[in-house]
Amino acid sequence: MSREQSGRIQLNKKMLGKLVVLAVMMFGFGYALIPMYKHLCEVLGINVLTQDGMASRPENTQVDKTRTITIELDGNAQGPWRFRPTTRSIEVHPGELATVMYEVVNTQARTIKAQAIPSYAPQSATPHFMKVECFCFKEQTMGPNEARQMPVVFFIDPKLPREVKTITLSYTFFEIAGMTAAK
Repeated sequence: MSREQSGRIQLNKKMLGKLVVLAVMMFGFGYALIPMYKHLCEVLGINVLTQDGMASRPENTQVDKTRTITIELDGNAQGPWRFRPTTRSIEVHPGELATVMYEVVNTQARTIKAQAIPSYAPQSATPHFMKVECFCFKEQTMGPNEARQMPVVFFIDPKLPREVKTITLSYTFFEIAGMTAAK
């Protein structure tokens, strides 16, 4: 082996060593970014990822804790099923996000398409009852003998008149005419 080849091999080994060290340093830096990012976000109060940081979050100032509204729940079935709320009433503060569940059971041995229509009492509460998620937004296809629990996520607008202390949310669940699926 000539001296030139020997020198080239030495240079190649040095370069390989430097590249391995560089790769290990890059991996270490990438691995260290996660705790550094979490710490930086905690310090700056952005994108809070830890439980401690979540506990120190400011409270939702949109919630009116000075009053409580009773939400009474009702369900009416117009068709071959059982339909009811899983709880009869809940109490919420205006502005507070709440979830209630309704249960429906198709008692037939056939698939049925149905829709729920809400109604509110008193009527003056209707524009203040804000649904975020509701099974009433779309038609429901129920398989034979299927049972399902469906959520309603809502809040009461704090602008609800102060004299309203109770709101009744009632759904009528009915079969969509001509939409019955064949067996």
